[in-house]
Amino acid sequence: MEKVEFKVEGMDCGGCVKSVTRMLNGVAGVTSVDVSLEGAKAAVEFDPAKTSLPDLKRAVERAGFKAP
Repeated sequence: MEKVEFKVEGMDCGGCVKSVTRMLNGVAGVTSVDVSLEGAKAAVEFDPAKTSLPDLKRAVERAGFKAP
């Protein structure tokens, strides 16, 4: 397992956090997700054989937010 933390821009409420969390949990290989509204970031634990950081960032962008 690998753990990564990255910025998530554009979140402004608890619903935003739920949307980002739901999208990240839907990515194959993800085992845990912790999204922080205050810190504007996501911490994700995942299996690098099944997914990658670019895949995780694409999932955030599909939810309507930016992951630079």
